[in-house]
Formats: sequence, structure tokens, C-alpha cells
Amino acid sequence: MRVLAAMSGGVDSAVAAARAVEAGHDVVGVHLALSRAGGTLRAGSRGCCTIEDAMDARRAADKLGMPFYVWDFSERFRDDVIDDFVAEYRAGRTPNPCMRCNEKIKFAALLERAIELGFDAVCTGHYATLVDTPEGRELHRASDNAKDQSYVLGVLTAEQLAHTYFPLGSTPSKALVRAEAEARGLSVAQKPDSHDICFIPDGDTRGWLADKVGAERGEILDRTGAVIGSHEGAHAFTVGQRRGLQLGVPAADGKPRFVLEVRPVNNTVVVGPKEALACSEIAGERFTWAGREPSTDSFACDVQIRAHADPVPAFASLVDGLLTVRPDTPFDGVAPGQTAVLYDGTRVVGQFTIDRTVSAVPVDA
Repeated sequence: MRVLAAMSGGVDSAVAAARAVEAGHDVVGVHLALSRAGGTLRAGSRGCCTIEDAMDARRAADKLGMPFYVWDFSERFRDDVIDDFVAEYRAGRTPNPCMRCNEKIKFAALLERAIELGFDAVCTGHYATLVDTPEGRELHRASDNAKDQSYVLGVLTAEQLAHTYFPLGSTPSKALVRAEAEARGLSVAQKPDSHDICFIPDGDTRGWLADKVGAERGEILDRTGAVIGSHEGAHAFTVGQRRGLQLGVPAADGKPRFVLEVRPVNNTVVVGPKEALACSEIAGERFTWAGREPSTDSFACDVQIRAHADPVPAFASLVDGLLTVRPDTPFDGVAPGQTAVLYDGTRVVGQFTIDRTVSAVPVDA
């Protein structure tokens, strides 16, 4: 099998490429240049896709004796990930850029080019498992739940899954991957994992957004519509946030208040008690299925609303193009723009972008 190994410069993708080579596949390594700032350097565990990462990926490919290339996807990344991120915040939603990157870049733009060049599959270092069945390929959780990345891969379609390869999915722990990298002589064996948003390496998302979206003073309201404070820009707030509210009017019960809603049209933020974060229903129109579609329009499932959240038993229904999910127990602090991934046991059924939420606590409660 001809395999294109996407090499980020980290230990996971390096070991995944090594396993592909060891399995006897014809493997070519590629690093995606996602930033036009070619001199960007990595700051410890912050950021990724930097010039340092490209050099680490090249060294790993040389060690494995495989061809290696750097492909410039910066324009596509800007249009499909960064601009989308800004637009979502401007609309008062909370996006997950890793989901968009997997959907639009790693398993769309990269996979499309790979197929055009005659490759059979794209190999990555994601922790997830692929299972081939008579009904088609299925996406499942990794054997190591602590490292499972099936949530951020929930955007993959049946066609994309048919051309993916995840060599690390059955590995019991990240420690074993690092030990394997050490044994193979890969210099990235102890390299820190990247975290935070890769295109905001200093971690100051609020400052970055203020520069892109602009800051404008607005009002903070309680659930009745009363003004109880002010802010310097609604983009800086997200549902569930407690810190930095600077409220001028204390709550009657003396308890802290949390962001319940962001209204970008009139630049206001709504706050209330923690109990009001409980969410009894979520829904969205932008959905995809991972592999085969559900056999009925209504079905029981487990739903995960964040990368590291616990799955919640729920009931999903698709009516007139709207996918609605009602959890057995309310979700806590769901923001429009987040992604909900549906599971059947360990199998990923599909995903949707949350457009609407319904609070489990009435306004007058």
C-alpha cells in the first residue's frame, strides 16, 4: 500500500510513520506548512507546525529512510481554519479549530492531493481505531481512553475513513510510544506534546481575538435583562466562564455567576447561576456521519461535547434536516459552535456543530 505519512514533527506521527514502514508499506513523509511566518519557533509545548517542527519531522523521516516533503497549505489553513475561527467568535459561538483542521486540512485538502498522486491512504499519529466490517469501515475509540482522539476525528466521512491509517490506535499508552521512539533512535522521543491553539502559540486567545475582531464596550445582563455590569468586548467571553466578569451588582444569593449566553448582535453577555448552565437539549443542522448512516431517524447514543468530556447517554432524532439530542442527564455549560460527537459504544456514529441549546432551568427559577 502506498502511504502518505503526515508528520507534524511530534513523537506520535514519527512512530506512526515508523510502524507504516515496518509493516512493509511504501511510505512518503510530508509536513504541512500552515503558517506564512516561516521563521516561527516553537515555545516549549506551545504551538505546532513551526519551523522547528518541520526540522524534527525531516530528521525523523531521514532516520526512517523515507522520502520527505514540505507542502505549503498556509493559504487553505488561513481560509478554512483561522478565518472560520474568527467568524465563529464574531457570531458569538465557540469553535474548535482542531475539528476544522482535521475536517478541512488533514483529511480533505491533504487526502485529496494524496489520492491525486496515487497514494492509497494518509497515515497520522492520532489515537483512534479503524474497524473494517461488511457494512464498511468504522471509526472507534483508541484502546487508551486517556489519549483517545476519536472526538476530534468525528468529522471524518465514510469516504475519508476508507483512506485513513491510524497505526497507534491499539497502543495501550503514550509512554509505550515514547519508549518505542527512543528504541528506534528518533530524536523526538521526549519532545513535549503541543497544546493550546497552534496559531495562538502564546496562549492569549482573548488578546488575539481583540486584535482580529475588535473590542467594543458592552453590557452584562442577568437572565431578566437587568444591566449588572459592563465588558470590553463580547468576543472575550464563552459559555460557562466565571472569571473576569467584573460585575457591579452582586447576586441576591451571594453566589458566583457564570456566562450563560453571548449575544454578538447587540454586544451583550448574559450571566446567571451555575445551575442555569444545565442544558436539556442541543441541536444543529451541520452534521456528518462517520461511516454508515444510522438505520433510523431516532436512536439512542452516547454524546460527547468536548475533547476530554465524559460521554453522556442520550437520544438523538433527525427531523427536517435538524439533528436534536436530548441527554438523559443535562449537559453542563454547552456553547453554540461546539461540536457534539455521537457514539454507539466505542464506535463514532457522527457529529454536528451545535447551533441551539435549551437550558434545563427556567428563567424565573
